[in-house]
Amino acid sequence: MAESTEAPKMDYPVKFSVDYPDRPLNRLTTGLRMFTIIPIAVILGLISAGGGGIIWSWPAWGNWTLWLSGLAAVGGFLFLPVLLMILFQQKYPRWWYDWNINLVRFSARVEAYGALLRDEYPSTDEEQAVHLEIPYPDAKVISRGLPLVKWLLAIPHYIVLCFLGIAAGVCVIIAWFAILFTGRYPKSLFKFIVDVMRWGLRVLAYAILLTTDQYPPFSFDE
Repeated sequence: MAESTEAPKMDYPVKFSVDYPDRPLNRLTTGLRMFTIIPIAVILGLISAGGGGIIWSWPAWGNWTLWLSGLAAVGGFLFLPVLLMILFQQKYPRWWYDWNINLVRFSARVEAYGALLRDEYPSTDEEQAVHLEIPYPDAKVISRGLPLVKWLLAIPHYIVLCFLGIAAGVCVIIAWFAILFTGRYPKSLFKFIVDVMRWGLRVLAYAILLTTDQYPPFSFDE
């Protein structure tokens, strides 16, 4: 029997999913979502570098924009400090990782709420139905020099995610009408938006959080 020449599939070290709401969604809060999201978006914006979190919470922009707030690293993502620690000491302080991962999880819950994927109000600390796992990196095996150029190497992803973000925004508008009339979120639209979010989170982990040297795939693979 001939041996298979197909390369084994490698899992990317970022796992993201949102539980599909297989139930009628709240039509009232869905219809008013652009207003009900404001308080939690303001809180996220105050934490995330002077407004970056508010941009993140609107799916029409696509989460590709999050790298901009990450570069600021003032009250938001710890990017430059992590880069310098990896570059000069090959360390990734655990509490810096904990801060970044919890901020990303909070942001993802707000974005999922803004994208109508769930109708529970986003928690600032509980996981709820939005699941994100980014393993703690071993700084000893992370390239010292690569973090200096990861943001540049990820430019092709920024371009792709720009278009995917626009498409996701259109899908959210369609889903908004679907929920108002049927109470249900079309599964195909739901999956597409979650896939776009996962793609953006992989790029974020690579280029800004610096938790992996593995280049993000150009695919929707889970």
